[in-house]
Amino acid sequence: MSSSLPSTFKAAVVDQPGHTQTYGARPGEESPVKFTLKDVPLKPPTHGQVLVKVIASGICGSDVHILNGHVGAQFPHVSGHEIIGEVAAIPETEDHWKVGDRVGGGWHGGHCQFCTQCKRGQFLLCENEAINGVTMWGGLAQYVLLRREAVVSIPKDVDPAAYAPILCAGVTVFNGLRNMNVRHGGTVAIAGVGGLGHLAIQYAANMGYKVVAIGRNEAKKEESLKLGAKSYIYGSPEENAEQLRKLGGADCIVITANSPDLTSKLQGGLAKGGTLLVLAIVGSAPFDSTALITQQHAVRGWPAGSSIDSEEAIDFAKEFGVNCIVQKFPLDKIQEAYDIVDNGKVRYRSVIVM
Repeated sequence: MSSSLPSTFKAAVVDQPGHTQTYGARPGEESPVKFTLKDVPLKPPTHGQVLVKVIASGICGSDVHILNGHVGAQFPHVSGHEIIGEVAAIPETEDHWKVGDRVGGGWHGGHCQFCTQCKRGQFLLCENEAINGVTMWGGLAQYVLLRREAVVSIPKDVDPAAYAPILCAGVTVFNGLRNMNVRHGGTVAIAGVGGLGHLAIQYAANMGYKVVAIGRNEAKKEESLKLGAKSYIYGSPEENAEQLRKLGGADCIVITANSPDLTSKLQGGLAKGGTLLVLAIVGSAPFDSTALITQQHAVRGWPAGSSIDSEEAIDFAKEFGVNCIVQKFPLDKIQEAYDIVDNGKVRYRSVIVM
């Protein structure tokens, strides 16, 4: 490893998982997620890895689940799976990535190449999938090790802070939408105008769909229309479904809001043959099996994307002006940056910049 690299680096370490009322803690027994900036030894990359100096790293809603111990990470832990930086070191065996390359790392952190799903090219379903910021330390640090097969090539003419969230939030909605087989000109409803939702509105509108944005109240109507929605509805889940039916029903409803009740009841707003695309982790949610059969409804999920999916999501965003709205924080403000995600006050993605 180059002698110009430091022997240690700063990382935002969480020593033990949080436990809040959202995750079952009783009043008075809560322990919120706490970050500590620590000096960590810098390890050289081994075969199959590249060392990346982080420029920007987003904080995702999934990080809240991860750092509350609900996704399988081992503690002490460094989260972060929306990473953009530059290659700082490579092993002698590396023949593709070069020092100085602008690269990124998303949710998908690597695949084994040999399981049944990998042999079919379904890398996101790899039986031994590596996940950045979950099965290995992530990008909320000055440096991160990424697996070469999952590294994303990033154009040097984009703002790293604005494009880091495309590596999870962006590619999740982009990849999910383009795999639902919705006819161009069809109606796509976006439930939730937040981190994923504000991107989903833009991607869907630029894909040629009529977009209906669904909010909790009237507060985000004007912004949703500016982002590309043709109409905006709000109210109770039942009222939202009824309003969608009055519009003729949605060919696809994209769930980005963390509400099992909304997720279940919006099925009633689907057109015949429509698809409910669930992109928010909401836990168990019941569905109307009669409508699934008689109306040929479908309920689907989509887990982010591979490196090529992320590169295509970035290219699409550049070409059509998809704009991720972010709030930037330095690494030493990591607690504040995380807390506004946890309490739902972020607009719309929180990003650490080095």
